[in-house]
Amino acid sequence: MTSADTADTAIADMPFEAALRELEGIVGRLERGDVPLEESIELYARGDALRRHCDKLLRAAEAKVEKIQLAEDGSASGTTPLDVD
Repeated sequence: MTSADTADTAIADMPFEAALRELEGIVGRLERGDVPLEESIELYARGDALRRHCDKLLRAAEAKVEKIQLAEDGSASGTTPLDVD
């Protein structure tokens, strides 16, 4: 297993909040422009992997969100899947 594979595995295990926090840190470093070119390329690649991971987690969360159906008396009577369109 290469170090890139290990990094990808570590990202896959990250909760959304941790991945987003690291991604924000990477963006900040790249925006400042004080990172050598080779490190910038590595940071960009890791940032892209983190972005894809965050996107995947958000899509999974959206799929779990449900709308509450209300009965005539206003009480919850069930749920239906979220209509994302």
